[in-house]
Amino acid sequence: MSYSERWQELFGPADGGPAMRLASAAPDPGTGGGGTDGLTHSNGPWTSASGTAGDLRTSTEKSRAALGPGHEGIDTGAAGLSSVAALKSVLTSWEERLQAVRDECEHLKGSLLTVAKEMGETDAAIETSFKGVDGAAKADEKR
Repeated sequence: MSYSERWQELFGPADGGPAMRLASAAPDPGTGGGGTDGLTHSNGPWTSASGTAGDLRTSTEKSRAALGPGHEGIDTGAAGLSSVAALKSVLTSWEERLQAVRDECEHLKGSLLTVAKEMGETDAAIETSFKGVDGAAKADEKR
């Protein structure tokens, strides 16, 4: 059984029973199918999330880079205070945390763009497979 024949079997039963359709789509009286638009998946949310991860990476790096200069001169201005060692420890901890967030955002940005691309390719494959069903159904009608 070919791929298109299997789709035809699922979406247009030979016994004349009800055709399978998306539960959220209203039936189309002319064809018995659902809705009027094609099945599509928008990669907008994935692309948008990737952009947000990239923006967060940039702002995190700017914040991390600003920490060092904000602490310059603390050794001389607060010499002799025990809090200087604690402050340096906190600075190091925050720099490491922000660097980890920055790196994770860089990874997420790429991963989310990959998902957007793959979803778009899946849409194209699904559209092609449905075109095969339409063609087989029309050929059967002509016989």
